[in-house]
Amino acid sequence: MRALRAPLLSLALVAGLMITDAAPAAADDGDGPWQQGRFDASRNPVLSSGLGEIYTGEISTPDEVRATPTITDGKMFVGNHDSGYLQAFDLASGEQLWQAQAPNWVHSEMVHREGSVMVGYGNRTMGEDGIRGTGDSGVLSLDTDTGEVNWQLETAGEVMPTPAVVGDSVYIATGDRHLYEIDPETGEDIERADLGGNVNMSHPAVSDGMLYVGASGRTPNVLTAYDTDADDIAWQREFEETRSMGDVPPAVADGVVVITAPITLPEGEPEDGVHERHMIYAMDAETGELLWDDELGVGPTIENNRSGAPMIDDGTVFVGSPLTEASYAYDLQSGERLWTYHSGAVKGAPVARDGAVFFSTTSGWIHALDEETGEKLGERHLGGALAPSGPVIVDDVLVVGSQDGSVNLTPLAEILDTPLAEGVDVPLSESIEDDASAGTTVLLVALSALVLALLAVVVLQRRRLVDMRGHRHLQ
Repeated sequence: MRALRAPLLSLALVAGLMITDAAPAAADDGDGPWQQGRFDASRNPVLSSGLGEIYTGEISTPDEVRATPTITDGKMFVGNHDSGYLQAFDLASGEQLWQAQAPNWVHSEMVHREGSVMVGYGNRTMGEDGIRGTGDSGVLSLDTDTGEVNWQLETAGEVMPTPAVVGDSVYIATGDRHLYEIDPETGEDIERADLGGNVNMSHPAVSDGMLYVGASGRTPNVLTAYDTDADDIAWQREFEETRSMGDVPPAVADGVVVITAPITLPEGEPEDGVHERHMIYAMDAETGELLWDDELGVGPTIENNRSGAPMIDDGTVFVGSPLTEASYAYDLQSGERLWTYHSGAVKGAPVARDGAVFFSTTSGWIHALDEETGEKLGERHLGGALAPSGPVIVDDVLVVGSQDGSVNLTPLAEILDTPLAEGVDVPLSESIEDDASAGTTVLLVALSALVLALLAVVVLQRRRLVDMRGHRHLQ
């Protein structure tokens, strides 16, 4: 049963309180380690912490947060933009465990492997010979418990994209137009492939032994599929008119890879500040064949993170646009546009669970929409320009960074409180704040129905008594 009206939900909660001997749902071991951008290739990070309860509220950090906070092993790892500060927090208490320092900007998430986290650093400034990244660029490996540096690898170009852990190797895409394979124990690297352009924020996506990454620059924009087993490029697809594909982390699921990019409009065509057309492309993940594409719309040129990052959930692509200031849903296989919602500018990938998809905007809003219809289920203003990397869901809490330096951990029920107050149907799992199991939820619903039935019996009995008294009075 997907949705309940507020009165029935309240009765279910009351019935739940009547079960005095019921044991709480046991915590599991949590999800596996965070080993690529936004946890997996679909870019839909919905995780279980394995903890009984996690911290909710706002955590302050010294500088802008532009990467998705990494959630793994009962901790939250956060990097800062200009300052390069790196921090670990206890997920249960929100307490800071340690702070370290990267030599330059941090836009990379920290990926986890066997007691260490690895993070890229570097800036987007274009240097000599078309290499993006000036000053220090590279990768750090740190101990997850202490923050002490295990090793440091310097690279010619920035490592703003999140590294990807594949078996006993770590792969990085860089501002010097290359893909590198790194030994996670020693930091030794091997150049593996020419990506045909600079990679700025296109976190490599790894699925079924293939690594996908976008690149842009003076050459045509390129999407590369690299076979990590064969150590060779499987295919590359060029996009002649597009730009800034190196800003976009591709999403992969069900044999399809999806990416977006803007196209500059011809001279004389722009009107009223409109200069670019925003496109979405879907390719066969095995061959690179173009399956479908669509124009999201047109809008002004965006200064940073010029495109929107896609996410895939249950056969549907969800994506926002900073150009059109709207959010969209597409059928993954056919490319049919399912709905459009005018959310405001969205740069990061959304996150979806239980029929609700959550988009974060550059003006500080979280919009919760029905996955199937695009209708609004709720919203919340968190303030600041939310990170251009998108939110994550942990247990029943939405976690998102902000360029005001904060990380917000907000219960989903607080985002969905508007439809609940208005009596709009909302997913049951988003309405109950405790972490009840599916079996307990069914039991609560059954008990609420029993309570209603008992109330009906009481009402009927009282009516019978009144009728009997009235009959005696007449006699």
